[in-house]
Amino acid sequence: MIRHAVLLAWKQEATPEQKAEAAVQLASLPTLVPAIRAFASGADVGVNVGVNTYDFAVTADFDDAAGYVCYRDHPRHQEIVARYIAPIRAKGVAVQFEF
Repeated sequence: MIRHAVLLAWKQEATPEQKAEAAVQLASLPTLVPAIRAFASGADVGVNVGVNTYDFAVTADFDDAAGYVCYRDHPRHQEIVARYIAPIRAKGVAVQFEF
């Protein structure tokens, strides 16, 4: 199995509505990309205030690297990133690992 994990930090000028819409759009991906086996996403709950944290996280699990690539390159995934994430993203990191 391959797990894809993403951490996102939003720009200060990102509105609550933009953040909420990004979350809704991302949450729609499991119904659109059959290769996704498990998916979770959500905003930081603020437990570690003042520590180097990110604002939002996404994890997605796949049977193999080919499944991840199918997700990565899926047109709707690419559209969501371009339309809802990129405009409000200050920084982000991602990793894919076997488990």
